[in-house]
Amino acid sequence: MTKQVLQPAGWAVPKGYANGVAASGRLVFVAGQIGWNAASQFDSDDLVDQARQALLNVRAVLAEAGAGPEHICRMTWYLMDKRDYLARAADIGRAYREVLGREFAVAMSAVQVAALVEDRAKVEIEVTAVVPGG
Repeated sequence: MTKQVLQPAGWAVPKGYANGVAASGRLVFVAGQIGWNAASQFDSDDLVDQARQALLNVRAVLAEAGAGPEHICRMTWYLMDKRDYLARAADIGRAYREVLGREFAVAMSAVQVAALVEDRAKVEIEVTAVVPGG
């Protein structure tokens, strides 16, 4: 599978994500993953720790479909506190690279929400991936 980054002429190139991505193959939808471990328990209330764990959870679900970070085409981050996210962006970026590598050809959105279903959750991440084949 090859991904085509969609970058309109004359637009500033975004840092760390793509404005759009086109791909073909088998679609894999990963439900929103939060920063708890495989036993559904939080090991930390820190945003960066939870983001890292949520990304590990995303990677684990992708692996069940024979997919990896390179197959991610779309990612949405739901955040409890955008100020915390912006203030910790460098640390979150490091966690992202540790877990997913340098896979930035991803159409990404981040939104602040009033609440997540799990009270201790600071972030929830959902993903759409495209795996080669049908």
